[in-house]
Amino acid sequence: MSNSILSVQPLTFPWQTSDPFLFCAFHKDNYPKGNGQMGPNASLSGRNLGSDFAGKDGWSMYHGQSVPGFPAHPHRGFETVTIAEKGLVDHSDSLGAAGRFGNGDVQWMTAGKGVQHSEMFPLLNETEENPLVLFQIWLNLPKVNKLVEPHFAMLWSEDIPVFTHTDAHGNMTKVNVINGKIEHYVSPSPAPDSWAANPENEVAIWTIVLSPDAEWQLPTASAGVNRSLYFYAGEDMEIDGSTVKRGNTIKLDATKATTVLNGKEESKLLMLQGKPIGEPVAQYGPFVMNSNAEIQQAMQEYQNTHFGGWPWPTHDHTHDKSKGRFALHADGKEEIK
Repeated sequence: MSNSILSVQPLTFPWQTSDPFLFCAFHKDNYPKGNGQMGPNASLSGRNLGSDFAGKDGWSMYHGQSVPGFPAHPHRGFETVTIAEKGLVDHSDSLGAAGRFGNGDVQWMTAGKGVQHSEMFPLLNETEENPLVLFQIWLNLPKVNKLVEPHFAMLWSEDIPVFTHTDAHGNMTKVNVINGKIEHYVSPSPAPDSWAANPENEVAIWTIVLSPDAEWQLPTASAGVNRSLYFYAGEDMEIDGSTVKRGNTIKLDATKATTVLNGKEESKLLMLQGKPIGEPVAQYGPFVMNSNAEIQQAMQEYQNTHFGGWPWPTHDHTHDKSKGRFALHADGKEEIK
């Protein structure tokens, strides 16, 4: 490996990440037309409903029975950053918050001391297919913030700054600055108790689109910062002169300038970066703490309290078909887009 490249490894599910991140789940589903009840207009026979991750016919139901997605489940001790690049997500949670977002929107949720939420994928289009491209990034919380109050926020696509660079040959690179900054392009504020809320931690979450043959140099970051590129769409590119194919994770030395030269097809990358928290990680399913004893405590508290219960009619709750993009917060404030 040369220059800034530390390693190149094939993408696995979920994508492996470095501290302060825990992992990234990438979903690409070519859902068929909707059936009028927000589920797929297709037979569900041959699927392991309730745990369908096989990708039959190019899509999965995941834990959904009639609408694809993830019915109510708990979290504690970390954050989820959900990037809905394409398609829609219906969010409902135990705080009474809810939302429908997608097609470039991002949801930032701090689980903190404990929350239940559901993430369903409503198939609203009944005349055409309903493709979904989604990243869910798990960002750890430091011990001091493991038990903060849960928090739910939306970063709407129109509020996320887009940095563009045109190279000497007129080829364009576009970067959605979901967190962090590039030059004078500064992201919306993350959740208040997040590791990302302190600029000194240099947390960056960017989605990068390179047109064919585009060349761009990533800005550097401080020593000790972990930085990885996830090459999920396209064919190939050169990174510091080394050819890399789609379907790889590229770990970089963030202190060195990295030059990316795209191949003959449009390419897409996710970049995750940040200073490590550097604390022990104990994880059991949806709970992420610092010790096994804290995991046992989290499980016991969930059994006793269900983290506030579930205020919605069903665990796979979806919102009315007529609703557009919106966010209803636990305090009653509503955003309508």
